[in-house]
Amino acid sequence: MGWLRDETGLDKNKANHVALTPLSFLRRAVAIWPDHLAVVYGPHRKTYAEYTDRVTRLASGLSAMGVQPGDVVATILPNIPAQAEAHFAVPAAGAILNAINTRLDVDTVAYILDHGEAKVVLCDPQFLPVLAEAMDRMEGPAPKVIEVPDDHAGVHKHSDYPQYEDVLAQADPNFDWIMPEDEWESIALNYTSGTTGRPKGVVYHHRGAYLNAMGQVISWRMTLHPKYLTIVPLFHCNGWCHTWMMPALGGTVVCCRDITAPAIFDAIADEGVTHFGGAPIVLNMLVHAPAEQKRDFDHIVEVFTAGAPPAPATLAKIEPMGFSVTQVYGLTEVYGPATECTWKAEWEPLQGDDRAAIKARQGVPMPFMEEVIVVDEQMTPIARDAEAKGEIMFRGNGVMKGYLKNPKATAEAFEGGYFHSGDIAIQHPDSYIQIADRAKDIIISGGENISSVEVEGTLMAHDAVLLCAVVAKPDEKWGEVPCAFVELKDGHDVSEADLIAFSRERLAGFKCPKKVVFQELPKTSTGKIQKFELRTLAKSL
Repeated sequence: MGWLRDETGLDKNKANHVALTPLSFLRRAVAIWPDHLAVVYGPHRKTYAEYTDRVTRLASGLSAMGVQPGDVVATILPNIPAQAEAHFAVPAAGAILNAINTRLDVDTVAYILDHGEAKVVLCDPQFLPVLAEAMDRMEGPAPKVIEVPDDHAGVHKHSDYPQYEDVLAQADPNFDWIMPEDEWESIALNYTSGTTGRPKGVVYHHRGAYLNAMGQVISWRMTLHPKYLTIVPLFHCNGWCHTWMMPALGGTVVCCRDITAPAIFDAIADEGVTHFGGAPIVLNMLVHAPAEQKRDFDHIVEVFTAGAPPAPATLAKIEPMGFSVTQVYGLTEVYGPATECTWKAEWEPLQGDDRAAIKARQGVPMPFMEEVIVVDEQMTPIARDAEAKGEIMFRGNGVMKGYLKNPKATAEAFEGGYFHSGDIAIQHPDSYIQIADRAKDIIISGGENISSVEVEGTLMAHDAVLLCAVVAKPDEKWGEVPCAFVELKDGHDVSEADLIAFSRERLAGFKCPKKVVFQELPKTSTGKIQKFELRTLAKSL
């Protein structure tokens, strides 16, 4: 089907077939706009020529430290220039980037370093104590460390590890980038909690990163030279691929280390930021910022929001402030955003709750995704009546390669030829999907995935706890927070504060329960805890 009867000589060759990779975006950008600003961070203002030089030097420096094609290089960095540079430099060295969540606890960091077998870690001084303890707990060989001080934020040198700027200064500015021979080669490794306590390593390929970035240019209706503010952490799905995307348009990445209302308003007013992505909590923060923290600006800022639908009240207040908000949806396994609530002209007259109801939809596939469907347990598409429920499934080039060293989980995730999201949705007659319920054991708090199983396991380790179940409790600031329902052992007593403190000693802060309720847990006849009842209770607390 689709082949000419005679294809003699019509073969792939170097002239007509090149592996897709976001590295090409930066190579093109430096040729076209060498003097255009590529990265801004306070006094750090680098043109594309300077940005590319730093990327090249970092790739060279990593190679000099023994990093070979196929190796993993990790980062534990906030959204500072070195993190953006690593997104190009690590693959330019032929390696795979593992951007680690800076909020994780020591044990999880140790597990990730062991599982991914990182050869080098770039680390901000703020997180060196966690890294040092994690390396002590590793079972395998510890990675080499490059310290990345942030003088602009007052985070100075903390150790005797090689310093980032020294590594760049001593590197070869003429290092020849190692471009992928096959676009299926791995470009990034991202860890997600999924539905179990141990994180799974999601592997991205160059083709997916390239197409995701290109597709979002269309979805965001971008033109040349956008100015993008890095609010989405670059350890979340590689910042939704946005840092890879910017050179395709000669855009400017405006780095933001600490996500505060003044920092965002200042970036918009002073740097002319045109785009950013973030969870609804960020929008809420801007709406409720004190008047003295807000700044006037004379352009519309395009916002992708994900993690939970923005509240109608938030949308009603933020759009008149100069923000155009689009709901997007995705998972780590699909490179971040993969659907969008594409706005239609006929919806423009809608106001208030009616407008918010449309904007809260997760929408339709982005251009790089082949199919996004909602199916029942027999893999049959559900009725598009806004009532029937099914699981959201993805198929396309924007789906991960699979889970590192976990073929069983990979096979389960791809059963039937689709990626199973675990998210339950309805589908409207116009095909727009809308999430009706999250995967049962996942709590999404401020854009962070929290495994209830992991939190439950931690609380169950307390001597006084007999049983516990953790569910999502609605929260005005974070969207959702963990709420623990606990049954105590006979003759034992413990306070809510004690259990929260106990969890804080063992988990990252964002994973700890914000509310603990002591009661008998509702169970089925077979002893299974009925979490749906607890979710209902949590909503009333």
